[in-house]
Amino acid sequence: MNTTATTSLSTLFLSPQDVAGIVSRQGMVQTLQGMADCIRQDFLRWQSFDKSARLASHSPGGVIELMPIADAHTYTFKYVNGHPKNTALGLSTVMAFGVLADVATGVPLLVSELTLTTALRTAATSALAARALARPGSRVMALIGNGAQSEFQALAFHHLLGIEEINLYDLDAAATAKLMRNLQANPDTAGLRLRACGSTAEAVREADIVTTVTADKTHATIITAGMLKPGTHLNAVGGDCPGKTEIHADVMTAAKVFVEYEPQTRREGDLQQMAQDFAVTELWQVLSGEKTGRDSAAQITMFDSVGFALEDFSALRYLHDTAQALAAGSTISLIPRLDDPKNLYQLVRPAFSAEPLENPPSDPLNASAASAHPVIPADEKPVAVA
Repeated sequence: MNTTATTSLSTLFLSPQDVAGIVSRQGMVQTLQGMADCIRQDFLRWQSFDKSARLASHSPGGVIELMPIADAHTYTFKYVNGHPKNTALGLSTVMAFGVLADVATGVPLLVSELTLTTALRTAATSALAARALARPGSRVMALIGNGAQSEFQALAFHHLLGIEEINLYDLDAAATAKLMRNLQANPDTAGLRLRACGSTAEAVREADIVTTVTADKTHATIITAGMLKPGTHLNAVGGDCPGKTEIHADVMTAAKVFVEYEPQTRREGDLQQMAQDFAVTELWQVLSGEKTGRDSAAQITMFDSVGFALEDFSALRYLHDTAQALAAGSTISLIPRLDDPKNLYQLVRPAFSAEPLENPPSDPLNASAASAHPVIPADEKPVAVA
């Protein structure tokens, strides 16, 4: 998408209902595939981006983050939180929105919800990484953590990777039941076999791919050494901020580890447990062919996925282009329209002073001062009064 030299001040707005409508009109499979294609395209031009780790504000209950990134034409950022205890308050653990702007002018072209979109882009990224790293012919996946993102992960792996069976486990049995109800009622998963398990160990025992997507902000050990069979691909999604991990360090030592953006993952991912010289490979290097992914069928591979701003950039440009094609969303007046762009004050100028008078009265204060202290011409002298 090239947004250069825009002169319009219209900003497209996409609500959660608008994004849900786009998914409904296109279909979930096409949406996931389209988003994965955009993410792949942008990873392949990795050097075109001005990148940085996200800015995070941590609190005892969670984290609020800003995730900026830009190329020569487009700037995006995402606001996102992670508060695992929110569900007890009737709120989502993750809530997000984002902006896409034109670099040439700074005009915001899109403001969009990103709560639903983050789940879509995370699942698309997971499937994209697994296509590059998992063993060909992988058919069984374990899905550990059956909360808000689990359906999207299941759908992406089923349709984009060919997963035929998913073993499910969550400490909260109600979450697993919810996931099974949603997937069993979905015609897109008619050929997908689901099995609820009693433990993580049971779920991962025969899995070709293991996806962990838990929410607790703790140093957890969801997967430990010896759980995974040779050749497993581990898609570790839940460890995504300092103090929050899922995978035992021994698992990482035995695996070949891949990341999105190394400086961010070393601080936030399961990688935070490892020494600074622990070797990792960035995903873009594998997608571009610069480095190899899996070295053998027996090798354990791990994608330490924390979520990177490039994926949101891809998702926002995908939404912007798709919404325009489908005439979805609405426009909002986010930026003021000015007759004179140097006169911002016109927006708040009092109505009575909008038009200057032709013959404005003299300043009454100055007039009073003049009558009290008359100015005497230099060639006149005061006349003494007897």
